[in-house]
Amino acid sequence: MKKFLAVLLACSALCGCAAAKDEIVISTGVNMVAGKFDPTTGHGVWGPDIFHCHLVKVGADNKLELDLATSEKVGEGGAVYTYEIRKDAKFADGAPLTAKDVVFTFETAKSKASAADLSAMESVKALDDYTVEFKLSKPWSLFPYIVSFVGIVPAHAYKEGYGDNPLCSGAWKIVDFQKGQQLILAPNEHYYGPKSPFKRVTILKVDEDAALAAAQSGQLDFVYVESEYAHTPVKGMKLMALDVLGALAVNLPVIPEATLADGSKVGNNVTCDPAVRKALNIGINRAELVERALNGMGKPAYSIGGDTLPWTARIAFEDNRVEEAKKLLDEAGWKVGSDGVRVKDGVRAEFTVTGRSNDMARYNTVVALADNVKALGIKINAKSAPWAECRKARATPTCWIVGAPSPSDFYLYYHSSQINKGVIGNPPSFSNPKVDELIDKALASTDRAALEKMWQEAETLASESVPFLYISRPQNCYLVNEHLVIPPLGKVPVKNQGLSIMENLNLWSWAD
Repeated sequence: MKKFLAVLLACSALCGCAAAKDEIVISTGVNMVAGKFDPTTGHGVWGPDIFHCHLVKVGADNKLELDLATSEKVGEGGAVYTYEIRKDAKFADGAPLTAKDVVFTFETAKSKASAADLSAMESVKALDDYTVEFKLSKPWSLFPYIVSFVGIVPAHAYKEGYGDNPLCSGAWKIVDFQKGQQLILAPNEHYYGPKSPFKRVTILKVDEDAALAAAQSGQLDFVYVESEYAHTPVKGMKLMALDVLGALAVNLPVIPEATLADGSKVGNNVTCDPAVRKALNIGINRAELVERALNGMGKPAYSIGGDTLPWTARIAFEDNRVEEAKKLLDEAGWKVGSDGVRVKDGVRAEFTVTGRSNDMARYNTVVALADNVKALGIKINAKSAPWAECRKARATPTCWIVGAPSPSDFYLYYHSSQINKGVIGNPPSFSNPKVDELIDKALASTDRAALEKMWQEAETLASESVPFLYISRPQNCYLVNEHLVIPPLGKVPVKNQGLSIMENLNLWSWAD
């Protein structure tokens, strides 16, 4: 806290903070001052990239739209994508952005095994200065979404350490960066889109426990806060609650416990019973969990995307059906023991669920869930753990944030080919040949309207097995200077620990 206040006061002395009409001082969570602003390694996959422009982007109603590209053509049955790009795009040094930069960006990302999955990209080449052609090893309908993740870097200025000192092509450029402390931005005068009315934006690191104090200090115009502080009044500031993509969900392993050849554990002897998974799904009280874990700042969730994405199924049902859930368990042979916990064939209905230790929403949700399921005769042991432990969830379930504008999350979490693949792939070990078939058809389709129906049908079918227990869709909460105007994004952004609101930072302004 003392370190934060020292930084805050230093910044105040340096820039006058909120006093000037042509600048603002904000905090959007700790990630924005962490650096690594390199699209070729993954920046922009999990959060907004305000420093680089993209060929395409997720726009209004969470549908893809052109950005740097002026046209998109799909050929050879979905195995070739050709983009024409605009001729007025420039980097912050005034150098033109051309097809050569696009090729360099994607070849570099491919060579680095970027977080943006470019495994299907066989080649990329410039047909001329403003035309780029991608050839894929197979039709892959997720490719345009992957393209939207990767911001374009300059071939002439890219070097080691680029992520901490990027040469921007987007709306903002970096004036000063003190990693882990503050980031100072100015508008990129060469950006082809709308220019910000602010000459300077200072972004400070404010830890979760200091965010409310930061807002109350009057030195910040905008600050991301955890939901537990959302209803605390702060003079001169208003609460902004932003609906986001990303449901809090617990994976429920669908196979019995086993040890793999590498010694790792998979499966769970309680959740492998379909009756347990279905009882949890209909028996928990999601509205109560939203109140207890999120201070009411969220909504119940029943599926990966709810009604927010064009490709997701519309799944909703009545929950808190405790007696019906208990009957399911009774009929499946789970008998209530003397301590109130059910037992079947010597197996207690007891298992551990982890919650990420640096994410209060996840851990609080697990704690509230553990209390909620007691009425069903199920015991959940809530455990706070670092993400490195939590994400190894094939045997010990964890609380995930699941959901993205792209169907890639559904493919990653539900297709049988992803079981035990990579760090995260398919943590419930879910496998259904019909679901795989529908996903494969959607991946190979070039008809976006038709493939949306395939994704929806696949999700509806998969949900019957309850490989994930969807719980809530939290809101991002911000305290905002009452005179600061932030236009709607026009879409539902991803959660990303508060960063999503910055997507239209160049459109923020002071009220007249």
